[in-house]
Amino acid sequence: MEVKDIFSYDWSYLLPEFIILGFATALSLLDLFAGKRLGKKTIGMLSLLGVVLAGVFVFVNMNVLDEPYRFMADTIRIDDYGNAFKLLFLAGTAFAILLSLSYLEQGEVAHRGEYYYLLLSGLLGAMVMASSADLITLFVGLELLSLSSYVLVGLRKKSRLSNESAMKYVISGSIATAVTLFGMSYLYGLSGTTNIYEISARLQEAGMMGYQFIVYVAFAFLAVGLAFKISAVPNHMWAPDVYQGAPTPVTAFLAVVSKAAGFALAFRLLLIAFFQVPGPSGSFFFAEAALLLGLMSAASMIIGNTMALRQTNVKRMMAYSGIAHAGYLLVPFVPPTTLFFSEVVFYLFGYLLASFGAFAVIMVIARKMQTEDLKGFAGLYHRAPWLAIAMTVFLLSLAGIPVSVGFFGKFYVFMGALAQANYWLAAIMIITSVVSYYYYFGIIRQMYMRPGESEAPLAVPKGIWLFVMVMAAATLFFGLFPGLATEYIQAHLNPAFDFGNMLPTRSP
Repeated sequence: MEVKDIFSYDWSYLLPEFIILGFATALSLLDLFAGKRLGKKTIGMLSLLGVVLAGVFVFVNMNVLDEPYRFMADTIRIDDYGNAFKLLFLAGTAFAILLSLSYLEQGEVAHRGEYYYLLLSGLLGAMVMASSADLITLFVGLELLSLSSYVLVGLRKKSRLSNESAMKYVISGSIATAVTLFGMSYLYGLSGTTNIYEISARLQEAGMMGYQFIVYVAFAFLAVGLAFKISAVPNHMWAPDVYQGAPTPVTAFLAVVSKAAGFALAFRLLLIAFFQVPGPSGSFFFAEAALLLGLMSAASMIIGNTMALRQTNVKRMMAYSGIAHAGYLLVPFVPPTTLFFSEVVFYLFGYLLASFGAFAVIMVIARKMQTEDLKGFAGLYHRAPWLAIAMTVFLLSLAGIPVSVGFFGKFYVFMGALAQANYWLAAIMIITSVVSYYYYFGIIRQMYMRPGESEAPLAVPKGIWLFVMVMAAATLFFGLFPGLATEYIQAHLNPAFDFGNMLPTRSP
């Protein structure tokens, strides 16, 4: 690429990424040269400002883009698909920062400056993943998010649990990265290109030339490798230890932002690259690939919900719950319908609200009661009734009970499974959802029906109290009026995948 070609692009479309990169760089320098003279929350507030500014420019891109804009030989695409996930990433990171402003006052994390710009670095990696149309940029974004997450998990240096979870996370992540790279190497070997849209056409040719088995092997390795990022079976066992050992805002970040980034990568890579590959019974993606993803989905729902029944630590319980939710989110892949994208985005939106609200309450209980076990919630309704009611709303949403946004998230996925005649997956969804009621209602039972150690009112920081109330209100509001969110997604954030034409057009 010549210099004149670089200046021919409209770089304003990448302003959200540039803003996050600029803030992360500037804050690292500010912390280096003036860290001790800054207020305790200054870098956190500046980080939040950067996230908000990036979100503003994502909305600007949504309003001015009529079709995907491509950079540098179609390695980066700015489109509705990427914008939808970027809004989820930015909202999740903003919520994590808001929780962190209170959490870091405990003094468990000594390096506050590094904490915030590592969050921004992880956010940048997720945003690159959402906009990538090339294996190289996809992998760069994946590793930027992963490396930032590894360090964030281990920032409580004096905590043995945090050190142990960080080590397990690094080892498991390295293995998953190797497996993913091995699958990518097959894609490059079969196609001779790293562009996902060109890979799609060339894999089709490779399948028709008798290389179907190698194509299937590539898909299997990629699916297993990417299962790590979304904490789905068979790459799920890292989640309970990491969720328990990480700082609570980081746990929420991993539960929502990292999981959403994994699905963004899976959509781009698995769906587009393998969609046109022929199979023994017609379409590989609608037969063999759908069966593999269906088995992963079913195993995640069954194992996640079953293992959660045995947990007494609430963060470990939320980890197994997250594994189950990864299974629910895989159902629209088996195989995809025209509405699969909006189903997943709406589900992730509801999951974001309920998860961050629940982790905010867990953070307060862990601080006040000095425990993350179920017994810490005993008698919460008598000590902080509004906090208990809000936690009930979050748990009902995660369980998929009506009049919550989580119910409609599961309902849309369930109806999509029925539309594709995936009755076995739909049945597993219902059964495992009923199983999940036991451990979700176990927390509710502690809050309302078990006596606590004290009846004294529980002091909740005003900022956290306001955050929890807003999350609870949003969870109920979009449960009562889900059409507001679904219509917005369809009107502004629907990439309208053309399943019959996956080939790229020329970039300007």
